[in-house]
Amino acid sequence: MRLSINIDHVATLRNARGGNVPDPVAAALVAEKAGADGIVCHLREDRRHIRDDDVRRLREAVTTKLDLEMAATPEIIAVARRIKPELATIVPERRRELTTEGGLDVVRRRASVQRAISELHQRGIAVSLFVDPRVDQVEASKEVGADMIEIHTGEYANAQSVSKRKRFLRQLRSIAKFAAGLELGVNAGHGLDYDNIKPVLGIREIDEVSIGHAIMVRAVYVGIEKAVREMVKLVKRRE
Repeated sequence: MRLSINIDHVATLRNARGGNVPDPVAAALVAEKAGADGIVCHLREDRRHIRDDDVRRLREAVTTKLDLEMAATPEIIAVARRIKPELATIVPERRRELTTEGGLDVVRRRASVQRAISELHQRGIAVSLFVDPRVDQVEASKEVGADMIEIHTGEYANAQSVSKRKRFLRQLRSIAKFAAGLELGVNAGHGLDYDNIKPVLGIREIDEVSIGHAIMVRAVYVGIEKAVREMVKLVKRRE
């Protein structure tokens, strides 16, 4: 299983005081040094954390894989086409949300998502869709031409009881297997941490996990390199 690190929170901390530190690009390079397989950043329409110049500099600096999370809007699609990340992950976006609150409704937004995928594919950019673990959303993702999906693991991560967590884990396992059967790549992310990642490692169809908040929280105490190495050790155990 591969591990990609989301460095948005580094930009959030920088923007809280203004200026240029801490630098999300420097954090990305430390994460790569510590064994991360990719770097994730989300260029939001309101630029609340990652900025256009961050994406440009990340493109120049990242040597593993750059995954640009983005809304399927003309402005952000144009940025992606110019920057050319290896992967664009299309997510829903609401102005007042603290973090992405749910999966993209590909069923309802089929036409606009398909157009976005086509525009990104024209520039040689692979496309993933961030979707809830539902059969209809996975089927629609395949139909509109996505290369892969990222399963929203929020319900699993936030489950308040053992029984609910087990139920959501079974759901993740079932959806991952279904998506792989459609020949979609399968990623997963949202709310995963050093504890709840362990059962997810048993889902063989999941190729990659994307983790940000938990690693940056750990980094407050031990530093980014150690925090990433600890998660890398967990994720690579599956192999």
